[in-house]
Amino acid sequence: MNKFFKISDDDLATIRKLNMRSWYVWAATWFGAGFMRPAPGTWGSLAALPFGLLIIAFGDVVTLIAATIIVTLIGYYASKRFEKDSGVHDSKMIVIDEVVGQWLTLIPVIIMVDFAAPFFPFYIVLAFILLRLFDIKKPWPVSYFDKQVGGPIGVMGDDIVAGIYAALILTGCIYYAGSG
Repeated sequence: MNKFFKISDDDLATIRKLNMRSWYVWAATWFGAGFMRPAPGTWGSLAALPFGLLIIAFGDVVTLIAATIIVTLIGYYASKRFEKDSGVHDSKMIVIDEVVGQWLTLIPVIIMVDFAAPFFPFYIVLAFILLRLFDIKKPWPVSYFDKQVGGPIGVMGDDIVAGIYAALILTGCIYYAGSG
């Protein structure tokens, strides 16, 4: 096996503490994307996109916002259970928070860009890049939620704020590009 994709001994110890048949493990890891290496947060954001695109294609902004709220509530409970059972705060395996952040970032796209517009795929890629940028760099208050807030609010909060930042920047990009 390639060492680049190898799961660390700490991650294996965490996995052994979990009931892998529990729905909350699969919700917290967004159907296993959180087990992928390297960069599970990036894999989680990437795994959020097909679901987000389906919501955009067959729904509207209200549907996307409602789905984001529902997944946030599920993520709160799933990450709480994951942390309790694993004993690890904000495990890198928990990526449902990236899903919420990614969907928040997609909101300006569904509002401002027609699905058939030529630049639509560009804005989806830009939404992905912007969320990853804010989630990795963690400007304040993203860093506050990441380091100072414990439990599921901390787990979910940093990516919610990163998603809001990314959505605001994306809104400006779409507006100034005249694609809206």
